[in-house]
Amino acid sequence: MKRLYGVAATLILAIFAAISFFPIYMAFINSFKTQGEIFKSVLKLPTKLHFENYTGVFEQLDLFHSAWNTVLVTVIGLAGIVICGSLAGYKLARTPGKLSNFIFTLFLASMLVPFHSIMITLTKIAKGLHVQGSIYGLGLIYIGLGVNMAIFLYHGFVKTIPKELEEAARIDGCNDFQIFTKIIFPLLKPITATILILDILWLWNDFLLPLIMLTDVNNYTLMLSVNMLFGEYNSDWPKILSGLIITALPVVVFYAIFQKYILKGIADGAIK
Repeated sequence: MKRLYGVAATLILAIFAAISFFPIYMAFINSFKTQGEIFKSVLKLPTKLHFENYTGVFEQLDLFHSAWNTVLVTVIGLAGIVICGSLAGYKLARTPGKLSNFIFTLFLASMLVPFHSIMITLTKIAKGLHVQGSIYGLGLIYIGLGVNMAIFLYHGFVKTIPKELEEAARIDGCNDFQIFTKIIFPLLKPITATILILDILWLWNDFLLPLIMLTDVNNYTLMLSVNMLFGEYNSDWPKILSGLIITALPVVVFYAIFQKYILKGIADGAIK
């Protein structure tokens, strides 16, 4: 009976995996077709591989510059989220009390607020602070939007670290900063890896926030650059699909390599 359940579960998971993979498969095979072949049948394999779709994307769009913008935004966002999230999560976990619980609750409550409900207000604040249209300003906004989840995960993980390690270090003459940087933060490596993976997927693939914050074409991220291929009356679908494949490939490879850290880190931070 257990074996039958195992086979059934494997079959169900395989079906869901096929359903999830199907859009990626369709985008990949159609990226090698011509516009006419796509309109004729999106399900058929291409009769000839049209690699010029990929070369045409690089010629029409400055993807290398857009990729640099995306990397810059991602690095700024990740660095700020990890630094602020780890410091705040550690401090809140090690100073229990009504004030700490209240602050931690505020961070948890902010995770429930939909982005669309604050989109207009966020745009006005960005204009007032003169950061709209700036790559660095976009990175700072990502820090503010992503630090709440990081604090939640770090807060739970810090509780699993024995306080005796900090007490021993303090006896040896370490100050609070040395204790955190030399003892606590290295022990946060599993949950830090999880946060990095989750946020890289988010920052790299995000489209809406760059769309409302970036006004200069020279500051466009990869997603915004690919969006320029959509015309008002006509769209070059072979190039659009080729651009999407190029844009998604780095983060897909990264996720495939480090996916084992995601569930493990979330479980360590939230359950323990």
